[in-house]
Amino acid sequence: MSAATATATLPALRRARAFSSLGTLTGRRFQLTARTPRELFVPLLTPIMFALVIAPALKSALHTNASYESFVAIGTVGLLIPLNTMFSGLGVIVDRENGAQRELLAAPIPRSLLVLGNLVVAFAITGLQVAVLIAVATVRGINFDPTATGVLWFVAAAGLFAIGMYGIAEILASRVPRQEEYIARVPAIAILPWFLAGALFPITALPTGLTWVAKFLPLTHGLALMRYGLLGDSTGLHNIWGGMGSTASAALSLAVLAGFALILTAGSIRVFTRAALR
Repeated sequence: MSAATATATLPALRRARAFSSLGTLTGRRFQLTARTPRELFVPLLTPIMFALVIAPALKSALHTNASYESFVAIGTVGLLIPLNTMFSGLGVIVDRENGAQRELLAAPIPRSLLVLGNLVVAFAITGLQVAVLIAVATVRGINFDPTATGVLWFVAAAGLFAIGMYGIAEILASRVPRQEEYIARVPAIAILPWFLAGALFPITALPTGLTWVAKFLPLTHGLALMRYGLLGDSTGLHNIWGGMGSTASAALSLAVLAGFALILTAGSIRVFTRAALR
């Protein structure tokens, strides 16, 4: 009987040990990533500039209505998330070259926990920055029209997109040997898709070929879903999925983002584990 009890509690002990290790790794990464308030809020400067200065300027120059400010404010979330997650990945290279990553690889813990600990910190910091951006935009007078369900759509879209983007950052950090090479690739991954994904204008304004390319970008689905959540605007979803109903289109875009997050997270763990063996 005692042997059976010990066998039954062994998986529970392993799970408890894994959670404890994950908590320790997460705390360590947070101390390295956000040691001062400056490191938390400096990445917000560019998105806040877009939301509070450039969006009103574009509205005035293009003679659009007030809803365009809300449109661009949501679009800046699509810039903040890739930039923040990609720069979080840069910390992985620094830790590998000058930190304690080599010692951690020798510790008796699953290597996947190193990736997951980094992911938790990147996700938490990005979430804080997105919340600050939305709050600042609201104080500035930019109008949102959220409902309880809409907020859930927004949070799910932003969260899944952030997880997927951090997966890309971790994969790139594991495969690129130097910080300079990593930084050189950030604009193509974090900024170029932003211009194609409907951040500043609907994807239907693009040439036909680029419109189809935009429909395959996870960011396009993320922005369309975030606008559907906070603005009640399903235009972006219909631009992707055609005449399908709003709820069905939102569910399909959410499925795209979930697949993006799952595949890239699994891929980042695999690439990190293989790179650690070299």
